[in-house]
Order: sequence, then structure tokens, then C-alpha cells
Amino acid sequence: MDGSSSTHSFQVIKTDRSHSSPQLVTNVFPKAEAFEIEPNTSTDTTVRATADEKDLNPGPENPSGARTGFFTVRHVRAVAWAICAAAILAWWICTIVLRPPGYGWIAQTVIAWFALLLIASKFLSIKKWTPGSFVNNWDSSRQSWLRIPYLVRLAIGWLVVIGIFMALLFGFRSDVQSSLSTRAIPLLGVFTFQLIFCLISENRSKIPWPTVVLGLILQQIIAMFVLKTRAGFDIFHWIITVVVDFFNSGISAKIFLLDEDTVNKQWFVVNVTAAVLFFLATVEVLYHVGVMQWVLRKLGWVFFTLMNISGAEAVVAAASPIVGQGDAPCLVRPYMNLMTRSELHLVLTAGYSTVSGTFMIIYISLGIPAQNLITSAVMSVPAVIAVSKMRCPETEEPITMGGVVIDRGEQKSRPQNILHAFVKGATFGLYIVGQIVANTLVFLSLLSLVNSLLTWIGIGFGIHQLTLQLIFSYILYPLAFLIGIPRNELLPVSRLLATKLVANELLAYQELQALMQTDAALSARAYTITTYALCGFANLSSLAVTGVISALAPERARTVVGIAPSALFCGFLTTMQTAAIA
Repeated sequence: MDGSSSTHSFQVIKTDRSHSSPQLVTNVFPKAEAFEIEPNTSTDTTVRATADEKDLNPGPENPSGARTGFFTVRHVRAVAWAICAAAILAWWICTIVLRPPGYGWIAQTVIAWFALLLIASKFLSIKKWTPGSFVNNWDSSRQSWLRIPYLVRLAIGWLVVIGIFMALLFGFRSDVQSSLSTRAIPLLGVFTFQLIFCLISENRSKIPWPTVVLGLILQQIIAMFVLKTRAGFDIFHWIITVVVDFFNSGISAKIFLLDEDTVNKQWFVVNVTAAVLFFLATVEVLYHVGVMQWVLRKLGWVFFTLMNISGAEAVVAAASPIVGQGDAPCLVRPYMNLMTRSELHLVLTAGYSTVSGTFMIIYISLGIPAQNLITSAVMSVPAVIAVSKMRCPETEEPITMGGVVIDRGEQKSRPQNILHAFVKGATFGLYIVGQIVANTLVFLSLLSLVNSLLTWIGIGFGIHQLTLQLIFSYILYPLAFLIGIPRNELLPVSRLLATKLVANELLAYQELQALMQTDAALSARAYTITTYALCGFANLSSLAVTGVISALAPERARTVVGIAPSALFCGFLTTMQTAAIA
């Protein structure tokens, strides 16, 4: 086509390989738009530039909006990020200069420099600053380790597990007076649990022992760092303070809607409503801006890299202590129908073995130490991977084995902005609050009916207090012994464990707090272990959550229903194992 035959012209910025600056070339095409041609370093072809290259202020002299001015979107974003970095740096410098009492400045330093590195990563290539020899040395070290015979590597792993456990039990001074024999009982309990899982495994020849051993090692390292070091304690204490202060910001709203006297009564409905609504609204905002996806993707990558599990499994396991057993599987909803039996078992077990952030706030409001709840939830993540893979080993090839996946599925009503996301989260919270209140009311009524029936039957045998809790309290009596409960307190603790299994952990925590106000209060050691042992959703009422999983994976509904009791059992024992290590 002759260039003089058209009235519509545009400009192409063509890059000359021999020069660092682009050259301006004029051409003529009908109704063409401006775009930039850049060299592709990998294929030596040209690609269309993105919309970010367009000028923010196109005018009569530049109607196409091509990048001919200085202030482009990229430049404006760079200036905005620079201002953010300067503000963060100024905040950190003030923190160092003022040096508040305690170790809070350490956490502030970590947060500040983490944020600065994130900003820097947007403009600097990590590969340019990473020595090439580091990756090579890592690969060569890994290959050297794999050249060691499998049984030898496995023996080394178990020796490390035993060594760390011995250090936890005997290498640190305990705040509670107890004999060495009493402190050694949890070691027996942990290995008893491993033996049980091995014996009931669906396929013992397929058990991934390296994953199992590494899960135990990670669980104990977390316990050692948090429970036995001052730095770990201070970090978690700071996290707890931030969490409590964050949720306490809703107190003024509760007083506005009700009155101060009603709020001070600590009614369950009031506390649950405020905590759940505020938490879910905040989570929805974090999803809208991409923070939750980023956090879960990084957590999932850690477990995928260390423990060799599929990406979908890693995401659900990492998310369960944050969003709970019902919401965590929603993050990988498009892949639920494609999951293997082993993956589905891990998804269910992860939900049963821990509690969500929303319920942590509820338990904290009852007076349960926040440090125990958060530590228990974090410790259970690597443990549940090990336990589930022992009970239900992988025999197929997961579709997400090659990476980590974050996908919430199609969202027809995506929030338009942060305010819309906050309102949407609060609206969804009303549905969750209704579920919690309704299920609690109905199940407690059913439990009362069953116990009344058992009591009526028991009277005929001369047993006037026969209930499900009484039956399970004697069944769980040996379990209370294996997690390290002192002998004179086994029965009251086993009753609490039975309440947790038959009813739910909320009732068990309420009974525990009521028990601590009586003359028969538990010792400090028994109280700490019990708070860890109750921190999980593994109870009979939680079996209803399988309906959520079945809805996400309708083609696997039969499989989900079939493995639910096994997952409940594994989740319950995982929480017990965490309590034994604590």
C-alpha cells in the first residue's frame, strides 16, 4: 500500500540493536493505533508493548497517547514506590532512635526491611544479585545427600528427630516442677502415635518416610523456637498483641450497638458476631488487594519445596490455621474434582487438626492463652502432612505436583473497590455467624437428647450418669497419659478431651475455664497441655464440613464421605501429638 493513499498515520518506536535509544519511524495504516516494538531477548522477535507505556496526558499534538513524554505510568509508579520506601525507612529509623522498651523494635526492623526488599524486588532482578555458585552448591549438596543409601538417610532423620525431642525434654530448664520420667512420657506418646499410623496405613509400602520424618522435625523445631527461646516467645508475643489489639478495635462498635454492661457480660453470640464479621470483612479486603493470595502462595511453596507434596495440598495445609477448614479448600476449588484420594484425605485432616483465626479470637476472649493457641495451630501444619501421608499414602500422580496453585475460582460479583470488598466480607460473615449459632444450638440439643437416652438406659444398670462424655472419657484415659498429663489429673483431662470429641472444642474450653475457677483446678503443666490438646476442629459435629468439600468436588463425594472418619481420627491424634511435644 502506498503511504500517501491514507489519511490515518501512526508512529512506531523501533529499537535499533546497535543503539541504546529507540528510533522513531513513521508509517501509514488505516485506523492504526500506536504501539512499541521491542526486541525479545529470548526469541529475537517483536512484541506489542503494554498499556503501561501509554502517556498519562495525551493531547492534540499526541492524540494516540504514545510514550513521547516523560511522565508515563511506569514513572509515576516508580515515584509512588519510592515515596513508600522513604516512609518505611523513616519509620524504621525513628524506631531505632527511640528504642521502645522490650524487643518490639526487632519485629519492627524485620517488617520494615521485608517491605523494603519487596519494593526493591519490583525494580531489581534477584538473579543479578544472587551468586550463581549458590544455586550450583545447593544442587550439588542435594545430589550428594541423595547419593547416600536410602536407609542410611532415613536412620539419620530419625536420629535427628530423637535428638531434638531429647533436647526439648531435657536440654531446657522447665518452668514446671516434674520428674525426668514424667517428662519422658510424651516421647513414648509421640512414637506410639507413629506406630498407630503405620499399622493402620492403607499402603505401608508407599509411606513417604522422608516426608514423615521432616514433618516431625519441623514440628519440633517450631516448638523449640517458640517455647524454649526468648526470641521466639517475644516474636509470638508481639504477634499476639497485634492480633488482640486489632480485634479489640471492634469493642467500641459493640458498645454502640448494645451497651457497655451487655458487652462486659461476654455473651457468646455477641463475641462471635463481632469477631467473625470483622475478621471475614478484613480477609475479603486482603483478598481484594492480593495480600492473602501472596501469603498463601509463599507458605504453600515452603511446604511444597520441603515436604514434596502437591501444590493444592500445600495451599490448603498452609491456609487451614488462617481461614479454617471450610474456607481453605475454596482456594483450590477448580482442582478439587481432580484431586487424588491422598490429597482429599490431607485436605480433610488439615481442617480437623487445627482451628481458624476467627475461632482463636473467640477462645482468647474466654481467657485461653493466645500463645498456646497460635503455637498449636502452627505446629500442627507440618505434623498433619506427615500423619496424613502415613495413613493414606500417595499412589497416583497429582495434577498440581509440579507447583503451587492459588485459584479461588470464578467470582461473578468481584468487589469493585476496597469498600465494596469490606461490605461483601461482612455480608458473608452474617451467613457464617448464622451457621455457627444454628449448628451449635441444634447439635447441643441433639447431644442433650442422646445423653438423656443413655442416662435412662444406664439407670437400668445402676449407672445414673451414663453419657457420651463419660464413655469417651474412659476410652481417652490412656491418651491423656501418653501426652504427659500428671497421673492424678488424668480423669478430668480425659473428660475434657471427650467433650471436645463428642461436642466441640468451644464447650471443652468453657468447661476448662470453669474448672480452673474451682478448688479442683489443674496444675500449670496439665493446663498448658490441655489447651494444646483441645485446639482443633476434630469433633463429631465437624463431620458436617464434609458437605462443603462434597459441594466443591461433587464427582468425588463418595470418596470424601468414605475418608471423613479416617481424617477425623488422624486430625484428633495430630492435635494430641502437638500437645505431647508442647
